[in-house]
Amino acid sequence: MKNPAGTFARSLIIVLITLTSITPFYVLLLIALNSPSRRLADRLFFLPEFYFRNFADAWRLSSMGTAIMNSIIITGGALAIVVLVASCAGYAIARFPTRFHRMVFNTFLFCMMIPPIINTVPLYTLMRSIGGINTRWAMILVSAANVLPFSVFLYSSFIRSFSREIEEAALVDGCTRFSAFWMVTFPLLKPVTSAVVIITGLGIWNNYAQAVFFLQRESVRTIPLAVSMFFQQYGARWNLMAAASAIGMAPAVLVFLLFQKYFIKGLAAGAVKG
Repeated sequence: MKNPAGTFARSLIIVLITLTSITPFYVLLLIALNSPSRRLADRLFFLPEFYFRNFADAWRLSSMGTAIMNSIIITGGALAIVVLVASCAGYAIARFPTRFHRMVFNTFLFCMMIPPIINTVPLYTLMRSIGGINTRWAMILVSAANVLPFSVFLYSSFIRSFSREIEEAALVDGCTRFSAFWMVTFPLLKPVTSAVVIITGLGIWNNYAQAVFFLQRESVRTIPLAVSMFFQQYGARWNLMAAASAIGMAPAVLVFLLFQKYFIKGLAAGAVKG
């Protein structure tokens, strides 16, 4: 028999956690939707005025359109590299457990424990020597390198969890090992690929600590950099800062709303399985 008091306590805790999580975003939207004359002490502050001029001014002054395009290019390019390389590496590690592959896998595990920011100085020196500063392709490579160990870990763990029979049947039918992987195995990796794209993609999209070193020119800045620079220039105009932050969050929120079903399935299958 269920305990009504325990059920109520759990429900209350869930409600409190939810309110704690969404309150900052609600206040952010309130500030963005209110006119500059509205103050927190006003009685009607928590009723938005829907003053959309804040968004128009923030978009114009922050070059947010260019920043969004840069973020899409960098995140998409890095994810393409990660999915291609990590799936192949994870397959080799899972299906051919040689001593060398185990050593490579352990190296990836070790790299997962090192914060990417530690590598910023040597990476900056390397990218400067090859002309990669203020270029999108350099940030794509850096972002892909940061999340590659974790992605290989997910792929190898997932591939170990299902049988080799389908692959062996493809080999008997005349497929090479390479074609069997791409035609038979890779389509079965959709759950873990979803997990990799979602988890690592959000990290790449929100990467500020390294982007501030590699993307100093305004034409190549990503959303976190554009918002940060906007704050430095218009720090006293809270309505514009809130509007710029809301615009910067919008693409990630939109992607999550469209693919939330795959988000849950990808996390369950890719992060737990194996």
